[in-house]
Amino acid sequence: MKLYKRFTMVAMAFLFVLSASACGAPKEADNQNSGDVSVAQTETAEQAVEKNGSVMILFTSDVHCGVDQGFGYAGLAQIRQSYENQGYTTILVDDGDSIQGEALGTLTKGEAMIELMNAVKYDAAIPGNHEFDYGTDRFIELSEKAEFPYISCNFNKEGELVFDPYTIIEAEGMRIAFVGVTTPTTIVTTSSSKSFMNESGEYVYGFMQEDNGQALYEAVQNAVDDARAEGVDYVYVLGHMGMEANAGPWTYADVISNTNGIDVFLDGHSHDTEQVVMKNKDGEDVVRSACGTKLNCIGYSLISPDNGIEETNILIWPNKNNAPEIFGIENEISGKIDEKMTVLKETLNKVVSKSDVYLTINEPNQLDSNGNPIRMVRRAETNLGDFCADAIRNQSGADIGFANGGGIRAEITAGDITYENVINIYPYGNEICLIELTGQQILDALEWGSRLVPEESGAFLQVSGLSYEIDLSVESGCVADGSMMAGIEGERRVKNVMVGDEPIDPDKTYTLASSDFLLLNDGDGNTAFRGAKVLSDSIKLDNQVLIDYIEETLGGTIGEEYSDPYGQGRIVVIDE
Repeated sequence: MKLYKRFTMVAMAFLFVLSASACGAPKEADNQNSGDVSVAQTETAEQAVEKNGSVMILFTSDVHCGVDQGFGYAGLAQIRQSYENQGYTTILVDDGDSIQGEALGTLTKGEAMIELMNAVKYDAAIPGNHEFDYGTDRFIELSEKAEFPYISCNFNKEGELVFDPYTIIEAEGMRIAFVGVTTPTTIVTTSSSKSFMNESGEYVYGFMQEDNGQALYEAVQNAVDDARAEGVDYVYVLGHMGMEANAGPWTYADVISNTNGIDVFLDGHSHDTEQVVMKNKDGEDVVRSACGTKLNCIGYSLISPDNGIEETNILIWPNKNNAPEIFGIENEISGKIDEKMTVLKETLNKVVSKSDVYLTINEPNQLDSNGNPIRMVRRAETNLGDFCADAIRNQSGADIGFANGGGIRAEITAGDITYENVINIYPYGNEICLIELTGQQILDALEWGSRLVPEESGAFLQVSGLSYEIDLSVESGCVADGSMMAGIEGERRVKNVMVGDEPIDPDKTYTLASSDFLLLNDGDGNTAFRGAKVLSDSIKLDNQVLIDYIEETLGGTIGEEYSDPYGQGRIVVIDE
């Protein structure tokens, strides 16, 4: 870590302490839905502050409903107020993926997050790909509830922009343009991609996703040029583009290298914290800054009247406990968050569906020697395992669905099902992903998942769209490098693998859905998915998949098809 970053962390600690008794509410801002936005320089009667002429732009990205994590929204509000108390005029913007990610967003379909963003007094925001997870119509409805403008130069309906491409904010005699741009991968990675279509299945919404990237570059350039023509002093891009290799030709680097006129590119999407200086198409330096996820960082860019853009970087919060908790911050925002969390707890107890059967992770007819349940979801098929894998396959449209046994954490009893019951099954909020891979990779994954049977393994795979046998007379030939699969030797214990009614073809390509933990991060040491083609790295949260499967496909009730606690015969363990 560079020295100035260390200094910033120490300085921020003092900033919190010094501001603990400050009036907690951020300043008022005169926000409009388009055109110029004038940042008011209001001061309290008790504490008049002389402005120093500088502007501090604060930015967040990929908050994913983590309002009480990292710095937290309460800490963000306190930081902003502290800068105001030191004489800075502040502007607060967001780079997308704010309204989805945890139960607070899921159970209010994003509305609670918009209300909190209003309370924190954001000045502008852009849609990330996950802003559309509750449907395009729902996001547009939420955008109308926002007391700040959403901007995007490439989100369009039948060729017409849905939002203004940029907004101009006047502060301390400076005119600062913010141009919004949303990753074109949204069209295929959002969990509700069908909401971009009309009744005939034709796309009516788009993100200028032409393969060569030229349409996107042109949209950004036109917005920058139009803003410059209005006489702005600086142009900031609010991007939800990221740096992922499979996102080309639409990464932040692609956009910067194919445009000019951008001073600073504030970026999100890939959850990184990289601070980069790179050349635009004219060979001029452009700063790119990203600030992670879940408010573990807050970005800033300082503009002074004498030196222009002096510094763009991030404030880092490395502690497990959140800043408001450690510093005892109580302000208007902390109170609103407490209110939302209280309502959330009430919502979690609401009945959302029902089950006619008991879905288990345990052996239904036996207890261990101490009278405790015997867990079997990590070594054999169960009806809950079938249900989870079916939900993943159904909601992704994949040929095959995998649910790793170690990720299924709770049961569903017969009767009413609450939101909390569903979320407790998948408490971690992993993303469901879709990949394309060979039959051989699937065979390797099954072999690794079955290597410890009849003993438990979190890597054991519950399946949908596929069946297989495990021959316990064959010793596992899996070779491990530490905890990671490094190869498979000798005879295989996984046999008679069927995809639907057909034997699996090792050379054939299949689509498979499961969690990002398993497919993208070598979860449980399973390296079989490396090199697979990622079709979507973010379909929707795993617990949301379960909720939507029950409500949309099963008609609100889990029925008799899941009545057998040992499942539907998809996994047969041969012990002779």
